[in-house]
Amino acid sequence: MSELVLIVDDEHDLVNTLAYNLERAGLRTRSALTAQMGLDYARLEPVPDLILLDLMLPDFPGTEVCKQLKADERTKDVPVIVLSARTDEIDRVVAFEIGADDYVMKPFSVRELLLRVRNILKHRPAPEGSDSDLQSGRLRISGAAHRVWFDGEEVELTPLEFKILFSLASGEGRVWTRDKLLQDVWGGLAVTSRTIDTHVRRLREKLGDGGNYIQTVRGVGYRFVAAEGVVSR
Repeated sequence: MSELVLIVDDEHDLVNTLAYNLERAGLRTRSALTAQMGLDYARLEPVPDLILLDLMLPDFPGTEVCKQLKADERTKDVPVIVLSARTDEIDRVVAFEIGADDYVMKPFSVRELLLRVRNILKHRPAPEGSDSDLQSGRLRISGAAHRVWFDGEEVELTPLEFKILFSLASGEGRVWTRDKLLQDVWGGLAVTSRTIDTHVRRLREKLGDGGNYIQTVRGVGYRFVAAEGVVSR
């Protein structure tokens, strides 16, 4: 069965346009015009595979919707792409900090948005039984289960954070340029270096001491080294 995308936006014409194009691309859609309706529809079975979320909704902000989705066991792993007319960097940073996986500014190209949707859906958990588990130092990563543990404690990551960590850890010791991460994680889509750095920073924070395994190579990018001690960030 094709993936299900929930559209949460109060612009009727935009919702209709997105639903039409997503369905033409072989996806199923569900639409909500208010924040509360978006939360209710996100919790219906089947749970959506991805959510397109406007920040400026009539009843309460999309940021609150995102926070509630990420706090709910049923929807915490559903990737969220924020759609917003807000162009300030702080708005993008806040969206990522509350768990959004991507941020697309209005007006946008529907074709580019479809590429972003496909890119995130492509990076969902690998099927059970796939040979994609990694153990590095005190960090354990299960590609099959899409789960991460540090010192035996599970670390909750967004799909993009997981993809960044898995990419870095699978090439331990190798330097990953920002361009290489852009290609591997975002499929070459247009995101800024600031976006990449913001995701890496949030990933490090979630990993705690394990964040030291991700070393900054100044002026180039990042490398993963499972070694103890203080590293340059």
